[in-house]
Amino acid sequence: MHELPQQLANGLILGAMYGLIAIGYTMVYGIVQLINFAHGEIFMVGGFGALTVWLVLPEGFGLGAAVPLMIIGGVLVSVAVGTAAERFAYRPLRSAPRLAPLITAIGLSIVLQQAVWMWYPDAKKDHPFPQFHGGPIEILGANIQRGDLFVLIAAPLCMIALGLFVTKTRSGRGMQATAQDPDTAKLMGINTDRIIVMAFAIGAAFAAIAAVAYGLKNGQVGFRMGFLMGLKAFTAAVLGGIGNIYGAMLGGIVLGLAESLATGYIGEVPGMDLFGGGAWKDVWAFALLILVLLFRPQGLLGERVADRA
Repeated sequence: MHELPQQLANGLILGAMYGLIAIGYTMVYGIVQLINFAHGEIFMVGGFGALTVWLVLPEGFGLGAAVPLMIIGGVLVSVAVGTAAERFAYRPLRSAPRLAPLITAIGLSIVLQQAVWMWYPDAKKDHPFPQFHGGPIEILGANIQRGDLFVLIAAPLCMIALGLFVTKTRSGRGMQATAQDPDTAKLMGINTDRIIVMAFAIGAAFAAIAAVAYGLKNGQVGFRMGFLMGLKAFTAAVLGGIGNIYGAMLGGIVLGLAESLATGYIGEVPGMDLFGGGAWKDVWAFALLILVLLFRPQGLLGERVADRA
């Protein structure tokens, strides 16, 4: 039990990253009913964008001052890729059968991964990502690395900002209307194309912030990192209720806690010693998804039109 605060902290950190990425899935699905399987690679290119900003900064530039610039660089790259994907890959297929954009999303995911592998300098191996100096900080009995504090602060701030944007701004209300009935929204004078692009852009921006958090936590970024993180984020979105932006964050937190607690405690259960440890964390994550889908197919929070974006 003395390890419980640490395991909970590890789960919250991991879940916050999943939640930030999952919001991109759920926003796009809420409006155009598309599961954008290229979103994991949009997360990945955001990480490389942030790394590029760090590499071009002058030597001796402090990481604390560099992080905001790295976030801006990562967001610009992710948003550019995300909006380009919407314009050139998904928009022409809006009236096509639903399977067509799904296959396109999978193909785009492979293309983005291979493009970074081929054209980013020395991308065939993982690139080191800058780390904060200094030891961990103890909070409520858990040791939190300085880099992990970033996602613990960024995730709730992003969530609050998005909630205010969706409920308080004209564009946010346009998102809600488009999510509810795009044809009627268009008749009411809402530019649904602009709303859809905005949803892709916001989701991509959140993915880039999560990519900076990933780099600060793990000390490296690589062209393969988007596949599994994207799959976990999609799982989080389904857990919380696909199409529900608050459910996406809740699903991420639940998934992160489940992975952390399963890794730390499953092996201690009599007869389960073979199923403990980090090697099984992905298995338990998807086992949780199966259980939720069996007993609550709509997800933990379901899909509320008022919260869709």
